[in-house]
Amino acid sequence: MTQRLGLYRCGICGNIVQVMHEGEGELVCCGQAMTKLEPHTVEEEKNEKHVPVFIGENKIQVGSEPHPMIEEHYIEFIESFSPDKKHVEIRFLSPNEEPQMQLCSNSSHDCAIEYCNIHGLWKSKK
Repeated sequence: MTQRLGLYRCGICGNIVQVMHEGEGELVCCGQAMTKLEPHTVEEEKNEKHVPVFIGENKIQVGSEPHPMIEEHYIEFIESFSPDKKHVEIRFLSPNEEPQMQLCSNSSHDCAIEYCNIHGLWKSKK
């Protein structure tokens, strides 16, 4: 069963999809089942530069020291959501941009994920 906001990746073409509505079916791309992305956390890798960090109430930065943002190695997106997963914000990034995301001023988001083109999905809580 899929879960709301779950991320899945195709092992052939690299497509990444996010679930908006939970269902029983299997997600398929390029003729094969997609792999559910399981996020890494700070508990796995101490001082990891891939962990989203909440700065104040309205900003998320990837890494306590900003993550590199070069063509070969960069953050593709940052996403945050409220505890009930009813409020979601996402920012897509390109190489040479700051690996940061400004949240709405009245945001109650307490969880963030980010996707690195080399090291995959990472998650943290406020």
